[in-house]
Amino acid sequence: MGTDTLRTPPAGGADLRREQRGWYFYDWACSVYSTSVLTVFLGPYLTSVAESAADGDGHVHPLGIPVRAGSFFAYSVSLSVIVAVLVMPLVGAAADRTGRRKPLLAAAAYTGAGATTAMFFLDGDRYLLGGALLVVANAAQSVAMMLYNSYLPQIAPPEQRDAVSSRGWAFGYAAGSLVLVANLVLYTGHDRFGLSEGAAVRICLASAGLWWGAFALIPLTRLRDRASPAREAALPGFRQLAATVRDMRRHPLTLAFLLAYLVYNDGIQTVISQASVYGSKELDLGQSTLIGAVLLVQVLAVAGALSMGRLARAYGAKRTILGSLIAWTVPLAAGFFLPAGAPVWFFVLAAGIGLVLGGSQALSRSLFSHLVPPGKEAEYFSAYELSDRGMSWLGPLLFGLTYQLTGSYRDAIISLVIFFVLGFALLARVPVRRAIEEAGNPVPDRI
Repeated sequence: MGTDTLRTPPAGGADLRREQRGWYFYDWACSVYSTSVLTVFLGPYLTSVAESAADGDGHVHPLGIPVRAGSFFAYSVSLSVIVAVLVMPLVGAAADRTGRRKPLLAAAAYTGAGATTAMFFLDGDRYLLGGALLVVANAAQSVAMMLYNSYLPQIAPPEQRDAVSSRGWAFGYAAGSLVLVANLVLYTGHDRFGLSEGAAVRICLASAGLWWGAFALIPLTRLRDRASPAREAALPGFRQLAATVRDMRRHPLTLAFLLAYLVYNDGIQTVISQASVYGSKELDLGQSTLIGAVLLVQVLAVAGALSMGRLARAYGAKRTILGSLIAWTVPLAAGFFLPAGAPVWFFVLAAGIGLVLGGSQALSRSLFSHLVPPGKEAEYFSAYELSDRGMSWLGPLLFGLTYQLTGSYRDAIISLVIFFVLGFALLARVPVRRAIEEAGNPVPDRI
C-alpha cells in the first residue's frame, strides 16, 4: 500500500473529518478477529485439533516438547504476546522516526488478515499450523493496533479525542456483532448448509480474515502520513522497550496514568476472559447461552461507548473513567450472587458489562493520547498496547489462585474487585491537566 507525500493537514475541516471516518473503519475491519476468532471459535477448535493429534497420554510434541493438548491454545497465545513485545517497540520507534505509519500499518494488517484467512486450512491434526497462524495473527493484530492508536493525536484536536476514540470503539463492536451473528447462523445451521461442524468453524475463521483485509483498505486509503522530526535509529526489541520506558521516566505523570491503566485494564481483561468459565463451571450454562451473552456484550458496548463519550464531553474523560470503574464493581458483586441454571440473570450481568466495557477502553485511549509527547505517538502507544494486551496476567493469576484456595468460582470472580478499587485510587491521584502540560500538549477545556 503506497503512502502519500508527507504533509501536515489543516487542524480541522473536511479533510480531517474524512481521515477520522477512515480511521474508524480500521476498528470495523479488525475487531471481528477479536470477537469471532479469539473470543468464540478458535480456542475450542484449535484445542480439538490438538487433541486429535495427541498421543495416548494426551500430549502433543511441538519441537519435541511435551505439551498437554488442552494447554496448546493458551501457550500459543502467550508466545504471540512475547513476539509482540519484541516487535511493537521496534515498529513504534520506526514509525515515529520516519513518519511513515501507513505502510507499517498495511504490513501488519495484511499479515494478520492473511494468517487469519489461512485458518481455513486448519483441519485434521494440523495443530502446529494452527499454533503458528495464531502467533502470527495475534502479534500482527497487536502491532497494527499500536499503529492505529498512534494516529489519534494526529487526526483529532484535543477537544474531539474522546468522541473520536469512542466512535472508533463503537464501530469495532458494531462490526463484531454483525459478523458474529452471521457466523452463528452458519455454525448453528451447518447441517442445513451441507457443512460439517468443523468446516463451518473454518469458514467462520477465514471470513474474519477476509473481512479484516477488505475493510482495512478504507483507512489505508484515507489516513495520511505526517512529517516527523529526525529521530535516532530504533533499537532491537527489548532494548527499544527499555529506551521507551527510560524516556517515560522524564514524564512521570504519563507513567503514573499508564500504571493505573495497567491495573484496572487487567481487571477488565480478566472479567472478559473468565466470564465464560464462570458461566459454564459455576452457573451450569450451555455454550449457546454463553455465545449469546458475548453477542449481547458486543451490541451494548456500541451504545455504552457512544454514551460515555457524551458523558466525557460534559464531565471530562478522567471523571467518566472513574465512574466507569465504580460501575464495573456492580456486575462483579452481582455475579457473586447469581443462581446456577438461570441464564436470564447471566444476560443481565452481560448487559452491565457491555454498557461500561467500550467506554472504559475508548476514554482510556483518548486520555492517554493527551499525555504522549509530540513526535513519540507510536513509541508510547507501543507501551500502552503492551499494557492492554501483554501485561494482563495478574488478574487471571489471582482468579486461578483464589479458585485453587477456595474451590469456588464465586470467590474467584469477586476477588477481581481489587483491580478496580486499586485502579480507581491510582487514577484519581493523577493530575491530568499538569500531566498534559508537562507532555507539551494543549489542555482541553474538559479533561
